[in-house]
Amino acid sequence: MRVLAIDPALRNTGFAVIEETSPASGRRTHRALAYDVIRNPPGLRQSGCLVAIRERLVEVIREFSPEVCAVEGVIFVQSYRTAITLGAARGAALLAAAEHGLEIYEYAPKRVKQAVVGRGAADKQQVAFMMRALLGLVETPPSDAADALAIGMAHCYAHDPKRAAVLEPPVPL
Repeated sequence: MRVLAIDPALRNTGFAVIEETSPASGRRTHRALAYDVIRNPPGLRQSGCLVAIRERLVEVIREFSPEVCAVEGVIFVQSYRTAITLGAARGAALLAAAEHGLEIYEYAPKRVKQAVVGRGAADKQQVAFMMRALLGLVETPPSDAADALAIGMAHCYAHDPKRAAVLEPPVPL
């Protein structure tokens, strides 16, 4: 299974492509095929940022042919402007996935951290460290990319019969 995982934000959208395989031994293995951050400069208008997010994710989808998409769920924000901006970035990311027929699943941030770190209140450094360790990366990924990697791993874990019992079922969008 190949998973496109997205941690949406207007200025720094993290993304990752994770491949899960089941060798003859029956043990599932995971590897990161790609991960990065779509960085939009502060001077770029919101509409330009949304186009950049969608276009870059379309490139990733065409290059890696993921089968599903996992995205971080909406978190509580105190500012309605922040919520609207985050929603717009999320919409651009979801549009790229939906246009290419990917099934989309949503994961709450605490659930992602619980799945990969073992603690729903883990900080960004802990998540990044665990992604480096679990995926055998040579360097610690930037925090937004690490969050996307964690979302992808949470999706893989949610579909692993040995782990799924301890995780809530994913929310399909």
